[in-house]
Amino acid sequence: MPVGLARLWRLPAESRLGRPAALDVDQVVQAAVALADRDGLPGVTLGKIAKELGVTSMSLYRYVGSKEELLVLMGDAATGPAPQLPTGPGGWRAALHAWAYALRAVHARHAWLPHLPISGPPSGPNAISWMDACLTALRDTALDWGAKVGILTLLSGYVRNSSQLRVDMAEGRRDSGLDQPQVEQEYGRALAGLVDAERFPEVAALFTSGLFEQPPADDPDQADFDVGLDLILDGVAAAISAAARA
Repeated sequence: MPVGLARLWRLPAESRLGRPAALDVDQVVQAAVALADRDGLPGVTLGKIAKELGVTSMSLYRYVGSKEELLVLMGDAATGPAPQLPTGPGGWRAALHAWAYALRAVHARHAWLPHLPISGPPSGPNAISWMDACLTALRDTALDWGAKVGILTLLSGYVRNSSQLRVDMAEGRRDSGLDQPQVEQEYGRALAGLVDAERFPEVAALFTSGLFEQPPADDPDQADFDVGLDLILDGVAAAISAAARA
């Protein structure tokens, strides 16, 4: 078994002679996650982690084989185990809705998480627990494994992209002093005067429709998220119905 995978699952390492380890993998990963929460991913370096733990940078290689492996460990630790999903009324749709919202909440707690490089399919125990929870929600449908994995990929990708966009847009308007509804209002007004109705008829109609002048929802990010999530779940419903007919 690869050493990195064994560390990810916290399998006991072969005993070594010599001085006992001063730290363990969990301590190193927890320090790295705390740094990322405070300073973002660019703030996570082996030097800074070592300083936080009071050790040398080189000594950390006893616990993580590389910076890339550390990022995988951080992602699995920060994501945590999947929540218990509802099993009552609503069936698979209520369960997947709760799954998506729970993952979105994880990304809100760790804003760096959706920006973490993806180095491969889910492989850590926490990531596998989220995978299992999603597949369990679809267990009683007629979908085949390929369709279920496709839904898992689509849904997790949507949550990740939505979370990443929310962080990026917040950073982009940081110096403007405006909130997102104000940014969108200014955008709509500015483009309404620029877009040529003959060249871009539908976009011109959009900017003159008054959409960007409407009072914002209590939580615009959530409203936008719900639109996309409902469209995805409607597609899943159609796929389930088609599979049942087949």
